[in-house]
Amino acid sequence: MNKLLELLECLTNEHVIVQMHNYPDQDALASAMGLKVLLEAKGKKVTIGYEGIIDKENTLKMIELLEIEIYPRAELRLTKEDEIIIVDGQRGNINMANFVGKEVACIDHHQTRKLEEYKFCDIRSDVGACASIIASYFVENELEMSQDVATALLYGIKMDTHNMTRGVSQLDLQMFTYLFERANHDKLKIFENYCLKLSDLEAYRTAINTLRLENGVGMASVGSDCPEAVMASVSDFLLTLSNVKVSLVHSYRAGGIKFSVRTELEQVDVSVLIRKALEGMGDGGGHADMAAGFIPEVSERQTAESYVAEVEQRMSRMICEVA
Repeated sequence: MNKLLELLECLTNEHVIVQMHNYPDQDALASAMGLKVLLEAKGKKVTIGYEGIIDKENTLKMIELLEIEIYPRAELRLTKEDEIIIVDGQRGNINMANFVGKEVACIDHHQTRKLEEYKFCDIRSDVGACASIIASYFVENELEMSQDVATALLYGIKMDTHNMTRGVSQLDLQMFTYLFERANHDKLKIFENYCLKLSDLEAYRTAINTLRLENGVGMASVGSDCPEAVMASVSDFLLTLSNVKVSLVHSYRAGGIKFSVRTELEQVDVSVLIRKALEGMGDGGGHADMAAGFIPEVSERQTAESYVAEVEQRMSRMICEVA
């Protein structure tokens, strides 16, 4: 029995919820869209839900042109009997809201949390994009996909692997090739041309003005209330500097402090390091070469600055020890 059939075996309701991680990115959206099409082809009714805000221009353009139907949690009217499938995340992650209902399944490509909480689990931490896993379900079951689904899945892979330069597995390569022939490349070009808003440049300017380097770690602020997608872009940008081997950027917001971290060092797993750096203050996780973290319930700017300084010191010290 293949993975899609295993998933169907654990579902009892006619209608299921597909939950993405908070502030969903392109990979989460593509994975949710693809999974919805797969399940509906097998007779299920599917609603895609999320928590947070989607404000990145290329993500909004992706939703618009590919007609991806998604609903914020407040509009879902969930009950305790609803069955939930989590994609591109796991229960217990700091960026995964606790929806009302039963989380019966999880499909993800991040490091494993608690498998015993799911009836079905397909977590492959060696895969660069969750969209690659979903695409493989189509191939394994010989199911046709529309051009829009292929476009979404290909874009999800491109974005989460940084255009096939980061964390790429054999499955990512196979699915990239399969999807490339089926996708709408005119739409892909539009998505790529909608990467930044003019206001996003302020985050880059703040990062450049506050950047400091210590033990190969480039540390910077991206200003207050910076969108998570922009933080990730700035973190990637800092890593292109020749002296920066690890980038760590932060943004203060009403609910706390958000961190984004990247590395080009093969011997460093930043998902582990950010979790250690936030110990006693918050939590984090992700992949070996890109991760994120959050310190909740920080309301005073002075307190936030002291937390940031402590996290930066811990990260710099750990990089010095392992690099």
